[in-house]
Amino acid sequence: MYFRFGFFDVIPLLYTKSHIRVNSCVVYYFVSNLNPILIVKFSGCYHGHADHLLVAAGSGLATFGTPSSAGVPEAFTACTRVLPLDDEAAVEELFTREGSKIAAVIIEPVPANHGLLLQRREFLQRLREVTRRHGALLIFDEVISGFRLARGGVAELVGIVPDLATFGKVIGGGMPVGGFGGSRQIMQRLAPLGDTYQAGTLSGNPVAMASGITTLDILIRESGWERLEQIGAQVERSLLPALRDAPFPIHFVRAGSLFWMSFHDAAAPRSAASMSPKAVERYGALFHAMLDRGVYLPPSAYEACFLSLAHTSADVEQLTRALRESLATIQ
Repeated sequence: MYFRFGFFDVIPLLYTKSHIRVNSCVVYYFVSNLNPILIVKFSGCYHGHADHLLVAAGSGLATFGTPSSAGVPEAFTACTRVLPLDDEAAVEELFTREGSKIAAVIIEPVPANHGLLLQRREFLQRLREVTRRHGALLIFDEVISGFRLARGGVAELVGIVPDLATFGKVIGGGMPVGGFGGSRQIMQRLAPLGDTYQAGTLSGNPVAMASGITTLDILIRESGWERLEQIGAQVERSLLPALRDAPFPIHFVRAGSLFWMSFHDAAAPRSAASMSPKAVERYGALFHAMLDRGVYLPPSAYEACFLSLAHTSADVEQLTRALRESLATIQ
């Protein structure tokens, strides 16, 4: 089945686990058919626990100080190159050295697994130009950002068309599901039209499909993305004064209905950067103080917060009040 997403036709291929399965499928189904094979990812971006991609990943690994995961064979990670985010020079240098070997570049266009690391459009555009020049695929992992920040995801917002995009979370309406898509030319490589087989017991599960379609219908019918931006802006206006009054640096970062309170001493980063032990300790104290006041923040300082259409102005007021009170208890 074809439908429009942003700038290209896509075929949804749906699984029981969102990004955990869908990004590995993209690697196995498409990239593995290219020879030679190197996958480029970015430090701090998490794409599920596919062996090729579980290197320098997201908040879970950062929280526990683990650089990679046990059980991943070296032969898999040898096929992966890891670059820093927001660094055009590093991208150009790698492609100059190994461009003929690179099959694909995968990135969260709005990385949200190691904090909220907003990327400049110029950086994403450079990735598009470099991959096209060298014949490599550009893959946008929009498992978090897809259908949350806009109907066409980050691809629509920045006007950059990837070769493939992966989705999850919102498209299932709360049910476990994932999907990926791209141009007709690429997607026709899948069986029965092409030579690349894929299947799954619960692929296209009708309950998950009905839930996802209903969610997207509501978002379209009720101006969901505009309302999410409005509540995100309201949260930003309400929290900024409280954060400015904090006894230590806290930086507010937002993209639509996603926001993050960065406890880095300097400005909020655009690339993966560790927090000081003191900053992590302060966030832990804030987490428990907020929980005592009825507000459940993410348990890791490297995790972003998610707003929904269920949140109201009263919720924003409670969040702001709890934040002010909690910050006053932390040194």
